[in-house]
Amino acid sequence: MKPVALSPKAREDALAALGSGRELDILVVGGGVVGAGCALDAVTRGLNVGLVEGRDWASGTSSRSSKLIHGGLRYLEMLDFRLVQEALRERGLLVQRLAPHLVRPVKFLYPLTHRGWERPYVGAGVLLYDTMGVTSGNSRGLPRHRHLTRHGALREVPALKSDALIGAIQYWDAQVDDARHTMTITRTAAAYGAHVANRTRVVAFLRQGERVTGARLVDVESGREFEVHAKQVINATGVWTDDTQAMADTRGQFHVRASKGVHILVPRDRVISKSGLILRTDTSVLFVIPWGRHW
Repeated sequence: MKPVALSPKAREDALAALGSGRELDILVVGGGVVGAGCALDAVTRGLNVGLVEGRDWASGTSSRSSKLIHGGLRYLEMLDFRLVQEALRERGLLVQRLAPHLVRPVKFLYPLTHRGWERPYVGAGVLLYDTMGVTSGNSRGLPRHRHLTRHGALREVPALKSDALIGAIQYWDAQVDDARHTMTITRTAAAYGAHVANRTRVVAFLRQGERVTGARLVDVESGREFEVHAKQVINATGVWTDDTQAMADTRGQFHVRASKGVHILVPRDRVISKSGLILRTDTSVLFVIPWGRHW
């Protein structure tokens, strides 16, 4: 199915369908990657689906990520093998089948600074990472890791200080244009018949007893308010989940736990390198990630 354009006309048609009084099977609130994915999954099962977003598509976390599609190399150290296996399986599906035009391989260098124990320790972890990718059945298209000497590492990343490392390990993960990916899912959902409208905010939820049966929406562009009834309402509002649940006056089973990430964009010529970098800090991991003309 070819994604359709999300034009002003398409938005007006979606608003007209949402405000027609016909009950939806599912109303999804939140136009990030989770909400778009829910809408696509539901509409391809033959359900009548509405998807609304108060701002623009992917305007929250779904356009402000690290852009990485990765298994989470550091989660191996935490022994969370199930999470890594699942993430690597999904990475392979995205690279090979679902979105090869949006998800591409990207290489990273892990500088080694300690003699003796560090190379076998990190090397074993990266070998396990690659092996889990192979056993997921979707590893084609990503090269295997390799060990580099100090000179080999400096050829890849001349910006590194020669006396700050003894060698390196290079491995591969994947990278995505996160906002475009979310937009593509939204457009595909619309192509299958979902009624999708951005700049359409929930101002109240409709209830019958303990059940949420729909929402009162406002078209931010025109100020027009209307009600949408649905058999099920999905809260896919990300970091606003608690606020949405409070608006619905319900106690959901999921609560948001704040997690902070900082992304700093610098011109590409500030760091002379052919490869991304992964560096350990005292409490976390620092990535230097290539992104167009920037890091």
